[in-house]
Amino acid sequence: QVQLVESGGGLVQAGGSLRLSCAASGRTFRNNGMGWFRQAPGKGREFVAAINWSGDNTYYGDFVKGRFTISRDNAKNSVYLQMNSLKAEDTALYHCAADAVGSISSTVLWNYWGQGTQVTVSS
Repeated sequence: QVQLVESGGGLVQAGGSLRLSCAASGRTFRNNGMGWFRQAPGKGREFVAAINWSGDNTYYGDFVKGRFTISRDNAKNSVYLQMNSLKAEDTALYHCAADAVGSISSTVLWNYWGQGTQVTVSS
């Protein structure tokens, strides 16, 4: 059974940092893109970042503006999201995703999703 398990969320003050991790099990994703999405209460799912299989190409949502960095470790079958300069509006449930259907920079269709880790930023 394929699983994506996120960790690293929590409560942080505005301006602070968090590092999210997503560990995959059940199959390897070293040949697939991986990504992060978020969903705030009452809002739709929003693209945060994506990374191609080798880590050479990364993509970010417009709101990121240099604050977040996505990375991956194929030996650990994991993807990470370093979030700096957090704002109250970054509060959301953050999900990782793997194996995109289409371009990882634009698709919302991914074959595997994690349950999410909550990020709460206090102002």
